[in-house]
Amino acid sequence: MDQGNHAGRVVLVTGGTKGIGRGIAEGFLERGDRVVVCARQPPDTLPASAGRCAEFIACDVKDVESIKALFAAIVERHGGLDVLVNNAGGSPPADAATASPRFHEGIVRLNLLAPLNLAQAANAQMQQQAGGGVIVFIGSISALRPSPYTAAYGAAKAGVLSLVSSLAIEWAPKVRVVAVSPGLVRTEQSHLHYGDDAGIAAVGATIPAGRMAEPADIAAAVCWVASPQAAYMSGTNLLLHGGGERPAFLGASNAQGASGG
Repeated sequence: MDQGNHAGRVVLVTGGTKGIGRGIAEGFLERGDRVVVCARQPPDTLPASAGRCAEFIACDVKDVESIKALFAAIVERHGGLDVLVNNAGGSPPADAATASPRFHEGIVRLNLLAPLNLAQAANAQMQQQAGGGVIVFIGSISALRPSPYTAAYGAAKAGVLSLVSSLAIEWAPKVRVVAVSPGLVRTEQSHLHYGDDAGIAAVGATIPAGRMAEPADIAAAVCWVASPQAAYMSGTNLLLHGGGERPAFLGASNAQGASGG
């Protein structure tokens, strides 16, 4: 595998059949890469762009044996792996006071332990390759500010950022490890968190950019951090939040030019 050549690399995007992951997969396809996506069930349609289509391999990322089978299939079919995008994850809203321990454990397993196991498998392969590789963890703004009703998810994503900084040191110089952390992104599941179109638009209006991110926005950043142009970027987090969130005190204050102390 040759990391000096951006196009034509082998890229794995976990959870790459929908939402942010699908957008990321299409971004790499557009740039000429060979893309494998995995999920537990195949989608109705695979990500496609620029006349290329992603390859699907079924995998339960929470199961170590399933991960082993996934990487064995990729190496057999493509000879190696250049980029892993650890995207699979998420959480439905839940009240932390009443959610079951099993629920919390499942969220942490999906969003922290599974990405660690996938990264470990990717690193084992990449360390054998002359060109090494790149591992991109998809983080979240939830790791950096309160995450009410997705508390376990926010905590798991905070753990991901710690992982990135540690693994980047352990696995250097052959393997770069970076995080890309989206803010609010509009996907097919946005209604679960923000309600109908009016609710989504109202939330988007609170962001300085005037809208939520689209999956293509995140894809552009991921493709860049995985490219040779970002060769010196490792152990760090790229935050994509459209300017951040307007502080609540600005809406509550009746003073002109209110500012925080």
